Amino acid sequence: MKLTRFTAEGKPEYGVMNEGIIQVTEYVPCSGSCGVKLTDRKYERRNVKLLAPCEPSKVVAVGLNYYSHARELKKDIPATPLLFIKPSTSVIGPEDFIIYPPTSRRVDYEGELGVVIGATAHRVSTERAFDYVLGYTCFNDITARDFQELDGQWTRAKGFDTFAAIGPCIETDLDPGNASIETFLNCELKQSGNTVDLIFNVAELVSFISNIMTLLPGDVIATGTPSGIGPMKTGDKVEVKITGIGSLTNYVR
Repeated sequence: MKLTRFTAEGKPEYGVMNEGIIQVTEYVPCSGSCGVKLTDRKYERRNVKLLAPCEPSKVVAVGLNYYSHARELKKDIPATPLLFIKPSTSVIGPEDFIIYPPTSRRVDYEGELGVVIGATAHRVSTERAFDYVLGYTCFNDITARDFQELDGQWTRAKGFDTFAAIGPCIETDLDPGNASIETFLNCELKQSGNTVDLIFNVAELVSFISNIMTLLPGDVIATGTPSGIGPMKTGDKVEVKITGIGSLTNYVR
C-alpha cells in the first residue's frame, strides 16, 4: 500500500495511491492507528500536489551505514550506529526546491531508504521493531559537505532548511533488507546500491535509536547512503529511486 499526503482544492489530505489514482483516507496514516479507512473520494495523481508523506517531529539519520560507503571514504566500520538529527524544518516533499545555502561551497546528494515510524517506540527490541514501523520512503540526506568537514559534528551541515527531501509515498509492503537504491543527477546515474549492504539493518536501527530517544508516529529514520555521493549545483535535478516505492525528484536553486 502506497500512503500519500497531498494538497487538492487548497487543503492537505492523506490517501492511498494506486496506478495514478489517489483514494482519500479517513484516518491520518501516521497517527499510529491500526488501519487505514478509505473514503469514496478520489483524485488523479496529476491533479494534486504531493507533499512529504509524513510530518516528522525529528529525522534520525545514520552516518556511514553501508559497507560500500565506508570503503569509498576509507573509514573503519563503526561498532555502533553513528547518529545525527535533522530538524523538522529541513523537510521538503516531491518536486520541491533544495535551497543552496549562500555560505556553502559544496552541497551533496545522498540517496537513502527512509523508515517511517507508525507507533510510539520506546526501548523496543529488535524482535519487535517492525511492530513500530509504518512503512518506507525515499529520502535525500542533503549535506553541506564543506561544513561537515569543517565542523567535525554534523548539525550545521545536515540541518539547513530544505535538506531533508522525503517522498513520494510511504510503501507499507517492502522488504527493507533487499531494496535497490539509485540516485540520478540530471538523469545520470550516480549511486546504485542495495540495502543488503547495510551495516546495521532496519530492526537494529529501530531498537538502537528507541533505546536512546522515543520515536513518535511520523518520525523518520534515514538509514544511510551507499557509495557514489557527490555535489549538486544550482539548476540541477536530483532523483532518488527505490524499487517498490517510486521516485523522489527535487530541484536545486
